[in-house]
Amino acid sequence: MKIMSGNANLPLARAIAGYLEVPLTDASVRRFADEEIFVEIHENVRGEDVFIIQPTSFPANDNLMELLIGIDALRRASARRITAVVPYFGYARQDRKPGPRTPISAKLVANLITEAGANRVLSVDLHAGQIQGFFDIPTDNLYAAPVMAADIQARYGNEDLMVVSPDVGGVVRARALAKRLDNAPLAIVDKRRERPGESEVMNIIGNVQDRHCILIDDIIDSGGTLCNAATALLEHGAKSVAAYITHGVLSGGAVARVNGSALKELVITDSILPTEASMASDRIRVLSVAPLVGEAIRRIADESSVSSLFD
Repeated sequence: MKIMSGNANLPLARAIAGYLEVPLTDASVRRFADEEIFVEIHENVRGEDVFIIQPTSFPANDNLMELLIGIDALRRASARRITAVVPYFGYARQDRKPGPRTPISAKLVANLITEAGANRVLSVDLHAGQIQGFFDIPTDNLYAAPVMAADIQARYGNEDLMVVSPDVGGVVRARALAKRLDNAPLAIVDKRRERPGESEVMNIIGNVQDRHCILIDDIIDSGGTLCNAATALLEHGAKSVAAYITHGVLSGGAVARVNGSALKELVITDSILPTEASMASDRIRVLSVAPLVGEAIRRIADESSVSSLFD
């Protein structure tokens, strides 16, 4: 097996390679004067099982092109099997048509990865499970829930926990985490905008009185909804509110918003390279998914079960 990385998240790629005790493949990703991307592999990969690690986070288009060109370089170098390891799958929120004459960009990106020459895809906490069906090649979707559950149990122990979904659509994800936390109770934040231009009304489904609430979601982008949900939970009697989010996109003023919010802490994973602002914040903590992804890579290479990781 060989592990190759683009430039999107080199620290994560090095951590995965370290877990597997395999050196990163010697390759370079350069740009010409007009910003064209050029990938060159400096060692033999003929007949090898190659895993190319590249989240398609900001800048999404540059990182996606690096992934596609890297896959093409591996295919033309006669790699036996190419697995695109995409810890954060960009464009995943465009998984349906929200209105007339709009694209389904997640399907387009899936087609691009397949046509570039990938034989398999490995991702973490896809925004929507049906995106697996957008690919015509085997696709493994890993869950960060075991990593988060272990951290929550280490920090909160047997305290009165309540897992909270920030919206109705995230109930399945929240229930899966609650099950790992000795079947902790579940609450849902129901947000409604009564009319355009008015602020959202947050209703809490479930009794959060005197509970330590754990908000769980796959992506935090601007952070507005999460911070508002934390305020609403405290207003309904919660003791404290922490958030566990897989992908810390944290665009714009999100870090400042989190710092000024009612959240006790925000815990994200390193599926996306943390920004300097998020690393400097005393409210934001990073968990590593390198052992999780590394173990999945090992099992794929050994042709053993990946799903048993979550049993």
